[in-house]
Amino acid sequence: MEHPVFSGTAHDPSGARFAVVGISNMPTDWAQVLRGLAGGDLTLLTAPPVPEAASASAPAPASVETTGAVAGTDRPAAGPPSLSMTPPSVLDLNAYLMYALGKAARRRLQERLTARGLRLWHLTVLALLSDLGPQMKTVLAARLDMNASDLVRIVNDLVKTGYVDCERDPEDRRRVVVRLTPEGGSALAELGADVASADDEVLAPLDAEERRLLSSLLRRVHAHLEAGAGTAARP
Repeated sequence: MEHPVFSGTAHDPSGARFAVVGISNMPTDWAQVLRGLAGGDLTLLTAPPVPEAASASAPAPASVETTGAVAGTDRPAAGPPSLSMTPPSVLDLNAYLMYALGKAARRRLQERLTARGLRLWHLTVLALLSDLGPQMKTVLAARLDMNASDLVRIVNDLVKTGYVDCERDPEDRRRVVVRLTPEGGSALAELGADVASADDEVLAPLDAEERRLLSSLLRRVHAHLEAGAGTAARP
């Protein structure tokens, strides 16, 4: 006689887990019942316990966790779905795609910067100083849309590494001007290889022409948003 009561856990194709409890007033082969449910895209994770009083000659209930073909069907049992799989409908959201791709690219670049004792903000400040020349701290914070105290911490880090130096503005001693040092310029050139390596990992599926097109489109969108932000900031 099989168990009149069974309890265990299961998960559906989305990976969500839930409890399973079966109760019957008559002898029931719960292994068969629950395996049938597994054939309906339900994967059971716990097999029914073997009854202590079961006859030694009675066949032991089969494990309900499906690892091969589902009993009574020709299709293989569905294993646990990948929790990293993005729902198809989300892939229609450009905002989500840009967020997800940006997150992946930033993670790869940050790994390389961490190995050099730097963070992404350090790289950004160095690049800005290289492009625009010496900048006041207040202007740096405004250009990078950073809190002034956060910018001070980033600059202080770079001063310690010797990549930038700070001096008072001769015309206004209240102003502090940040300059890129020769050591900072050399470090920025080396970091360029790290940036290129991170880009290559993320953009591996694209050929050279597709990468140029993607870069062009991203620049257009960025210019549009930057212009909009400037307009919104005007009184």
